[in-house]
Amino acid sequence: MDSLRKKIIISLLGLGLLLIAAWWFMSATPAGATDLLVYKSPSCGCCGEWVKHMEQNGFRVQVRPVEDMTAIKRQQGVPPAMESCHTAVIGDYLVEGHVPAADVRRMLAEHPPIQGIAAPGMPTGSPGMEVPGQKPEPYQVFSFTRDEAPKVFANH
Repeated sequence: MDSLRKKIIISLLGLGLLLIAAWWFMSATPAGATDLLVYKSPSCGCCGEWVKHMEQNGFRVQVRPVEDMTAIKRQQGVPPAMESCHTAVIGDYLVEGHVPAADVRRMLAEHPPIQGIAAPGMPTGSPGMEVPGQKPEPYQVFSFTRDEAPKVFANH
């Protein structure tokens, strides 16, 4: 009876360790890389609409209100030609401006050797910049690095 009890206890301990290891592994992965940290001006409404767009598309968003967005952009390394109103960090990447969630997902899936993607300016019709009764304007999303000229990532 003692031998059977020891085997059961050892088996349960082993199972417990396996479950703990599985939990640790799952929590150590980047949560499907959907955790997004957004730096934005506290008074910017369109940035809030972009945050809603990202949340509706399955991203977990943390907003960090910042008065000096220029300092954040310089600190994060956003090229001046790529600037928009908000800057987001997801994993090792930057997302600048009103980039559609589908483009962010594509970047994460393809894992290109870039610093990030950007929708420069504030294009009408981009996520968060929709204006009722106004036709969306065509715009481009660019990929960028610290050393190379921006390249077209997507056309919208």
